Amino acid sequence: MTFTSNTARRAILRTTARTTLGAALALAGLATFGVSAVHAQTFPSKSIRMVVPFAAGGPADVVARELAQKLGQQLGQTVVVENSGGGHGVPAMNAVGRAPADGHTVLMAASGNVTIQPLTMRSSAEAMAKLVPVGLVSSSPHVFVISAKLPVTTFPEFLAYAKANPGKVNIASAGTGGVAHLGMELMKSLSRTQIEHIPYKGTSQVMVDLTSGQVQGLFSSMPSLKSSIDKGTIRALGLTAPSKAADAANMPQLSATLPGMEYTTWYGLYTTAGTPPAIVQTLNAELRKALTDTALVAKLRDQGVDLIASSPEELEARTRTDTAKWGKLIKDENLKLD
Repeated sequence: MTFTSNTARRAILRTTARTTLGAALALAGLATFGVSAVHAQTFPSKSIRMVVPFAAGGPADVVARELAQKLGQQLGQTVVVENSGGGHGVPAMNAVGRAPADGHTVLMAASGNVTIQPLTMRSSAEAMAKLVPVGLVSSSPHVFVISAKLPVTTFPEFLAYAKANPGKVNIASAGTGGVAHLGMELMKSLSRTQIEHIPYKGTSQVMVDLTSGQVQGLFSSMPSLKSSIDKGTIRALGLTAPSKAADAANMPQLSATLPGMEYTTWYGLYTTAGTPPAIVQTLNAELRKALTDTALVAKLRDQGVDLIASSPEELEARTRTDTAKWGKLIKDENLKLD
């Protein structure tokens, strides 16, 4: 008969417990993977809701509707675009954050929603925490346009006019704290001109007032501007970054006149935190497939939008870079965005 000491028995029990726990964790991991894989195989099981935190007719809406149609064709389910403007994008972000974590509700956010607002709004930061990235959608420079009623035709002439008329030049935006607003603040900071900011709740009404001359300028993406530029009711003075779009090929870079006047605006796709990784991967794969479709790339490039296929990690990296850029401007200029 073999006797085992109490110390040895305890060691054996600890080893057995660790082995059992390890096996249990491994089985749990396999079970989780199995459940996730099953979810991915059955996804999507119904229509997908794409929430856009802007009013219909703006740059985000234009891109979202083209993307929704393409994704719907690929996934075999309808992708419904739901416009939810106002509230700095927080209501739209919360709508997706509160949705079932099954990938059937996604948010197509603008860069300002996820890089600027969380810097100054607790509600925005809290809403962002309820989302996970799927991938980048597009990136494009802003076009700086002015009312055709303004007596200038170039960006240097505009800056001279603004300096000669301090406080009398109004630059509109689709809302306080967005990239268009911060773009105006960047121009104001670099040029040291007294320009007034006039916030709106969307781009559509801005275009009415810009055409009439009630406001004098606007930073925005090409899709919402092209028609009015072609009609001659507004004038394009330059870009905030290079673009591959045909309509922007001959436009000057604003930074050539005002060094440092460079930035892009981009859109990213997000879904509800807690969504199984396999479903996020499926969404990313289908998104990348749509964004590299030759016909869609050409169609949106004609409207001034460059599509970008990325991983969720690349979207996170872009978010960190722009958050640092805009955070510095807000701090240096002591901007109040509420």
